[in-house]
Amino acid sequence: MGARFRKIGCGLLIGFGFLLNPAIACVAVAEEAEIIAQSAEYFPDAIGNRWEYRGQITEGPLQTINNKFFTNVSMITGTRVLKGITVTVFHDTNAGNHGPSDSFYRRDAAGIVYYGSEPGTPLEQQLVPYQIVQFPLKYPSSFQQFDRKKLNFGTDLDGDGIDEQVDVHGVVSVIGREPVSVPAGSYSDAVRVEAKLTLRIHLSGTGKTAVGTDVMIAWFVKGIGLAKYIERQELPPFRTDRGLATEITEELEKAEIKAPPASLSRGESSTQRIFADHARDHELRQIVLAAGLGSDS
Repeated sequence: MGARFRKIGCGLLIGFGFLLNPAIACVAVAEEAEIIAQSAEYFPDAIGNRWEYRGQITEGPLQTINNKFFTNVSMITGTRVLKGITVTVFHDTNAGNHGPSDSFYRRDAAGIVYYGSEPGTPLEQQLVPYQIVQFPLKYPSSFQQFDRKKLNFGTDLDGDGIDEQVDVHGVVSVIGREPVSVPAGSYSDAVRVEAKLTLRIHLSGTGKTAVGTDVMIAWFVKGIGLAKYIERQELPPFRTDRGLATEITEELEKAEIKAPPASLSRGESSTQRIFADHARDHELRQIVLAAGLGSDS
């Protein structure tokens, strides 16, 4: 659902699939949720599907604003076997303005599971695989994606030579259907998904805890996939007196969607195919907050 939904059911921000991380627990929410028919059609997954996006990043200390513009092309390039599991490969040329990357997903009748990316982050590697979408889609609904404690953050934020530890909590919500307009067109019935990642970073040098958040809102269109996402990351001050805020937006400019595999016409359920939308790279796919705090931070 780049750090996008790319970033959002039972596990929408972090993984697609059937092998659920024991730390991922579903929580019941709406008593009378509405079911979205043909949920899988909001995530077209044929090899060769191609999406072109234009994006904007607003970032800097909380009292400073810098704007950057970028483009990204996403394409399903094939499949790969990871630890005995066949996953679909989603290639992004510049998701979230982070350069080229490959993301790995698998879909079955229960939903979509994320299996990581190349290049990935140390934090992400400790969390995958995890579910990012649950079928059928229902709204309003919400679930806890994961709640893990004392993971290696993979970065030394306070300069004492020791990587920090972090507690990670993720929640994904299907909000409902609403109109969305992007350069590719206007759609009256997009599904809105929101995902929130909270990081409690334990600073080894001072013993203090800093809290960072990554909130992503993504809109999916039936037969097209991801049309737009907005992601906002907020970090507290570490070595300066001001925190850092980053907002990333990507909007669909063009999509080339292939026809579903011929086997579907012979009775195969679409939810039994492999999913390959960039939920993580595009709104719910990857933990961009961690990526944004790489070794150059």
